[in-house]
Amino acid sequence: MIPLIAIVGRPNVGKSTFFNKVAGRKISITEDRPGVTRDRIYVRAEWRGKPFMLVDTGGIELKSEDMMRREIALQVQLAVETADVILFFTDGREGLTSSDYDVADYLRKSKKPVILVVNKIDDYSPEKLFEFYALGLGEPFAVSSEHSRGVGDVLDRAVECFEAGESEEDDSLKIAVVGKPNAGKSSLVNRILGEERTIVTSVPGTTRDAIDTPFERNGKKYTIIDTAGIRRKRSVSDDVEYYSVLRAFDAVRRADVVCLVVDCTEGITEQDVRIIGQVHEEGKPSVVVMNKWDAVEKDAYTIQKFEDKLKEDLKFMDYFKSVYLSAKTGQRVEKLLALCDEVYAHASFRIPTGALNDLLSDAVRISEPPSYQGRRMKLYYASQVSIKPPQFVLMVNDETLLHFSYERYLENVIRGAYDFSGTPIKIRVRSKKDE
Repeated sequence: MIPLIAIVGRPNVGKSTFFNKVAGRKISITEDRPGVTRDRIYVRAEWRGKPFMLVDTGGIELKSEDMMRREIALQVQLAVETADVILFFTDGREGLTSSDYDVADYLRKSKKPVILVVNKIDDYSPEKLFEFYALGLGEPFAVSSEHSRGVGDVLDRAVECFEAGESEEDDSLKIAVVGKPNAGKSSLVNRILGEERTIVTSVPGTTRDAIDTPFERNGKKYTIIDTAGIRRKRSVSDDVEYYSVLRAFDAVRRADVVCLVVDCTEGITEQDVRIIGQVHEEGKPSVVVMNKWDAVEKDAYTIQKFEDKLKEDLKFMDYFKSVYLSAKTGQRVEKLLALCDEVYAHASFRIPTGALNDLLSDAVRISEPPSYQGRRMKLYYASQVSIKPPQFVLMVNDETLLHFSYERYLENVIRGAYDFSGTPIKIRVRSKKDE
């Protein structure tokens, strides 16, 4: 395991700005108001050839009685427990506060290496750091995260605190968990991980960022990405929520598998269909997760009724795979990772060129393409040019002669011969002149 650096501090001291600078892209949401970052957010980074994981945390206020603040404090404590090095952020403009002293006392008890960072020092002078020595955490580092000043000095000190791990590619299976607000995404993530990894309340929209968590199960590496609830555009109320939705769709793009979480008590809705349609367009293998199954009154035909409704609403992707589970009770949750592995394997499968051409040649003999103005499409040969998703190129006499209904027929022939359930496949046609 490569070392973990945790960024800790009270609200609005610039932790997320520093995190984004090191990441090299905007991952954590940053706004000039406290409480925007709520969960732990991870990114893999490297400094001077030494790889590490960097984790951003919510602003910690240890003595607050607010429920959300207490949940955030729990997230910070989990980050501190797993960290190898802690960056303790303070605000050089505001100076020390009682909350800074509380956090400093807590971090000393952790027995972890703590680097004191005084952020928002745009014009450095030694006297601006004097009061921060009172925290008893050693020499403070003057930083301006916004202007990238002092960031390298902090990272130099951080990597001195741990041995360099061997650089390695992230070969984990990345699973994005998406859906509408309050569908149970974070509860499902916590159930899979076996810990309170993300904040869970009955208030929709609690998760704001797309949160990556690496873990292992049965010797396999995974990274699960919890995302913000995706509402209809006209329901998005502010900039933070807007960027949260963008993060969710970005998580879809970088995921290997996407799990759409649907609230069974509501049934699949127009917004659920819109979200999974986006997943389909991105060419991602997916699993439709029917959550809160424990709260549904059931008889012998209940699952079939739900499946029939899914088939009706998801006609554009009749290859879908579904699972009925309860994040609350744990019912069937263990099946989800196996399904994710399965649909990813299907998306990664490649048909040998000879077998593909034999299959499609037989299909054309059995059912010829329709003619158009006295001309008929001729299939010369086919090849699978890529995987994830599987993509096939057909060389024909005239690509305009391939009707969409016949293309669908060929897709069904391919799916009938090979198991591509759970993943879209794409067919492209190219024209080749008759010889």
